[in-house]
Amino acid sequence: DKVLVGLSGGKDSLSLLHTLRQYTYYARKTGINFTMGAVTVDPMSSAYDPRPLIPYLEQLGIEYLYEEQDIMSQAMKIDASSICAFCSRMKRGRLYAAARRKGYNVLALGQHLDDISESFLMSIFHNGRLRTMKASYTNSEGDIRIIRPFVYVRENALRHFAESQKLPIIAENCPACFEAPKERQRVKQLLAQQELLFPRLYWNLKTALYPVMKVNKTGLESLIFGKSSGGGDVINQLTTSNGVTTKMGLDENGAKMEENGGASCQLSDDEDF
Repeated sequence: DKVLVGLSGGKDSLSLLHTLRQYTYYARKTGINFTMGAVTVDPMSSAYDPRPLIPYLEQLGIEYLYEEQDIMSQAMKIDASSICAFCSRMKRGRLYAAARRKGYNVLALGQHLDDISESFLMSIFHNGRLRTMKASYTNSEGDIRIIRPFVYVRENALRHFAESQKLPIIAENCPACFEAPKERQRVKQLLAQQELLFPRLYWNLKTALYPVMKVNKTGLESLIFGKSSGGGDVINQLTTSNGVTTKMGLDENGAKMEENGGASCQLSDDEDF
């Protein structure tokens, strides 16, 4: 395998980078060999500058792919109902394109148990579907496997690791993502309140979410858990200026959710919040 780490520069992705890098040494001793690299998609926002990662990855001796794309301007141009969803899909398209260009067959992402739980509740609240981000699955084209090694790890553990190791965290301050109130933040606060009453909340969620996380192929959720009752998904083809094509699944009620003050929370089969 050739594993490409999606690196934003946040605590989660940097922790994943160092964890996998350390694991390569252990794995070799057990006869498991794989190579790894990292990729960052720079949306060219004035509030987010991941360029300090370039010399850092060079110092670590890890192959680094730095992709630039003016995603914010593209979102404004087409008047996207959810800039966050649009940005997520465009970034995913660039990640796939970079992996294929350099021969990587595995894409590793840094979402953790808190992320998985929040996405699960958002999907239930807004779409009435038993869905969340998957732990390990193959994309619809069948050429890239997406893995999330931290699905059983709590966010506070990653924060502690990043701070104790003094990792060079890059602050991401996208104005589209941090306008309050946002749905993910509301769900995070809801779970935090419940965790005070039920200290084992996240470990119970982990057990409950196991059948949903273990889905290993794009599109199987619709067969196993059924399609949404909202009339289906509308798939838009989006082609970037450099010829990279990606897909964005938007629920037909997404715009209404935006108007009501919530974020568009439809999870497409390959969605990544």
